[in-house]
Amino acid sequence: METVRLNVTLPMPLAKELKQITAPRKLSKFVSSAIAKEIKHLKEQKLKELLVEGYQATRKEGLELAGDFEQLDLEGWDDY
Repeated sequence: METVRLNVTLPMPLAKELKQITAPRKLSKFVSSAIAKEIKHLKEQKLKELLVEGYQATRKEGLELAGDFEQLDLEGWDDY
């Protein structure tokens, strides 16, 4: 995989904690993994928001369609 070098600025307490929990020479791998997880999380969150938005936008239409077919759905239920 092709890589690129970036210059990132972090608050000192976060940088110190990061150095304490990562193995020597594993900082880039740790940061890369953390960023990938956060990007995945943000994409999933955005998708959920779009799905909720879409469902809300079509809710009225869905209820109207269900109402149109309600009588047909109930036909024959008295037989059971």
